[in-house]
Amino acid sequence: MTQAERRRYLIDWLLREGPDPAGVAIPADEPGQRLLLRALLNVRPPRPVSREFLEVQDAYLQQECRKRGVTELDTLTPVEEGLYLWQGDITTLRCDAIVNAANAQLLGCFYPLHSCIDNIIHSRAGVQLRLECARQMRQQGHDEPNGRAKITPGYNLPSRYVLHTVGPQIRGRVTGRDRAELAGCYRACLTLAAERGLESVAFCCISTGEFHFPHEQAARIAVDTVREFRRTPSTVQKIVFNVFKDTDRQIYQALLPAADGR
Repeated sequence: MTQAERRRYLIDWLLREGPDPAGVAIPADEPGQRLLLRALLNVRPPRPVSREFLEVQDAYLQQECRKRGVTELDTLTPVEEGLYLWQGDITTLRCDAIVNAANAQLLGCFYPLHSCIDNIIHSRAGVQLRLECARQMRQQGHDEPNGRAKITPGYNLPSRYVLHTVGPQIRGRVTGRDRAELAGCYRACLTLAAERGLESVAFCCISTGEFHFPHEQAARIAVDTVREFRRTPSTVQKIVFNVFKDTDRQIYQALLPAADGR
């Protein structure tokens, strides 16, 4: 199959799952089809899927990953021992685990084409990620509390694993509980990574997007918590602060004076 054939196969398959496949017009152009496929994957509930679908989906997503390019952690320069600052797309970083800023249901973002990290990670990992999250949540029997962490395979991502954590949502002033819960996210992810014997973890800017935690405060908590964790020996030897926006890069550069943001 060509990449175009895979894309059309996946779209047709997902539309046949839906209640009214005839009501959706499939764009003739490649960009339109790519957006439609992602939107269909975003809204798909966690239900069983055929092996054939997974084979085609995995081939498609892995080819898309190669087209975007993969950044190897070993090519980055630490800003201090064991700590890295990297500006880029976290779903293109090859390391042991990347961190997903999840919601309490832990099933990914169901809003079609939303720009949050949760949506992008699930879109690029494949439907298996939502299925595994759903399995773990059924086993748990309740929403995920703030400041905890769960681990899943990375599936079609370059990273081996994804660490999912729910940060605090800010609806007014930042409270002491908010700060403690955000620190708990970083601590829980690192503790779980160490329990699994992982060596490298890349953190997104937890809670600073849709959850509105002030960026400077969040970065300070992230750096302080990670430095404190590193005082106790563990398997986790390389920790990346991943930023996407220039403003976050500048904040972390001020906290990590040796950082050049690359």
